[in-house]
Amino acid sequence: MKFFNLHSENIFSRLSVDFVTETRINKILFLVFISLFGLACENKTDKELTIQKIITYSVNSSIRALEVVNDSTVWFAGSGGIYGYTENNGDSWNIDSIKTGNIVPHFRSIAVTNKAVFLLSIASPALLYKSNDKGKNWEIVFRDNDSTAFYDALVFWNDKDGIAMGDPTEGCLSVILTRDGGNSWQKIPCSKLPQTYKGEAAFAASNSNIALYGSNLWIVTGGKKARVFHSADKGNNWEVFDTPIIQGGQMTGIYSVDFYDDKTGIIFGGDWNNKEQNTKNKAVTNDGGKTWKLIGGSKSPGYRSCVRYVPHTGGKQIIAVGIPGISISKDGGKNWRKISNESFYTIRFGSSFKSAWLAGNKKIGKIIWE
Repeated sequence: MKFFNLHSENIFSRLSVDFVTETRINKILFLVFISLFGLACENKTDKELTIQKIITYSVNSSIRALEVVNDSTVWFAGSGGIYGYTENNGDSWNIDSIKTGNIVPHFRSIAVTNKAVFLLSIASPALLYKSNDKGKNWEIVFRDNDSTAFYDALVFWNDKDGIAMGDPTEGCLSVILTRDGGNSWQKIPCSKLPQTYKGEAAFAASNSNIALYGSNLWIVTGGKKARVFHSADKGNNWEVFDTPIIQGGQMTGIYSVDFYDDKTGIIFGGDWNNKEQNTKNKAVTNDGGKTWKLIGGSKSPGYRSCVRYVPHTGGKQIIAVGIPGISISKDGGKNWRKISNESFYTIRFGSSFKSAWLAGNKKIGKIIWE
């Protein structure tokens, strides 16, 4: 960002003007400064992003867990206990796998803090691994032996506070919290959570069933009911809101959620068995998730497994990825354009749009923008 010093005091010391003239000049200079400041701060992403190419890296794993740390560092985890990372923007990768006894974990959730890396497996027993040394050593910090356990997403607010969620096991969602950097985890009792409906669950499709902003968190569900669970205080108190997203079938509902700020959010999903259906599969909120409005016209995308706001675009540009391809909106979801037919499960941005990474079946992708 460039700042322009107009040296107005020096200008005025050389001018012989009365107070009114000086005030007018001040106003003119102020307007000039604002104009130049606006030009200097103009964001490249005011223009709709277009993919020039996608660089892919082959990995022998189905990958739905992805974390972009910065412009150079990316972590992933997938099936077969495989995980890996790059610290040089994909020029080289460190890839390894985990096995616990006879258990080969399948990962669909990952989180990276400044202190540690966390991998969460699906199915029973659900295992949450933590490493303090970039995967050289791992310890299990949480284990859920319930026969119906199935965890879907994991995310951290900061280096100490984290949350993971899974399908219902006792009439409520499985929600675990940590307040000590992931060393210990506590499961929230059903007495403190909204009850779920029979057949209501979540989808471990992209590690994006949870969205965080400030102290807020939102969790989305599908199946018989497509709802949004909300906590404004990091999981201490809860409320739940209905949505107009398609529901009732085993594979219908909300697959992904993202919030640009504490009021502006989007949910996306559809029917996995009818991926071209593009109605009642995406909606936005302007009141923090209390109410939702369906979006998208006749050319909008159908089923997508992950949705993300493009950083620094005022909540206007949104990108959605899934098996059918990649679509983008530049007007908050009213209109969409398909920008790639390549299949991916999930997408993550770094602090800017420049670091856009994807993950899919046996591949990691890096987007190069035009």
